[in-house]
Amino acid sequence: MFLNREDAGKQLSLKIEKFKEEDPIILAIPRGGLEVAYESIRKFHFPWDFIITRKIGATHNKEFAIGAVCSDGTYFVDENYEKTFNISKEYIKNEVLIEKTEIHRRIKDYRGNRPFVDIRNKTVIIMDDGIATGFTIMAAIKSLKKQGAKKIIIAIPVLPKSTLYKLKSMVDEVIYLIAPEEFYAVGLYYKDFPQITDELLTLLIENLSGATI
Repeated sequence: MFLNREDAGKQLSLKIEKFKEEDPIILAIPRGGLEVAYESIRKFHFPWDFIITRKIGATHNKEFAIGAVCSDGTYFVDENYEKTFNISKEYIKNEVLIEKTEIHRRIKDYRGNRPFVDIRNKTVIIMDDGIATGFTIMAAIKSLKKQGAKKIIIAIPVLPKSTLYKLKSMVDEVIYLIAPEEFYAVGLYYKDFPQITDELLTLLIENLSGATI
């Protein structure tokens, strides 16, 4: 169990240090991902940015994720769920458009008018406070591959072992601290796991402003 996101981030930074010579770009998934990435960005002066995704919900229950979408429209949908719930391509296309609109609104809040960092031929390290289904990360991976990333690394405090196996086949390396066989929720592996407030997120961004691309 981690004390909090800061503790998890400090532990991960010890494993990320080996990439210093590659001049990697940290891509944090808001909101919790930035607090986890904070130590590595600050300690190694890595350039960073946000990568924002939104889940795609099932037709019968929008809270039940069947996939996720990125800001550029790249999306991942679990084929088993698609078949089990008989989800149409039209439904997915419509949900992608809806969630893209929300992503662009959040991008403006987080990044302002600054364009997304150019990751072509770069090593990128995706960071979050934990992974459950992995849909968010999978959508991000597809998007980064389309944009020409040279190497994709995932650095995560905790994820299910089943998800770990899936992700290992999609990226160059998965760095993790805990990968339990039985997994229930990311927050159960943290002693303190509060919601990230706007104030804290703004403070983290301001403190890292010198490292922002």
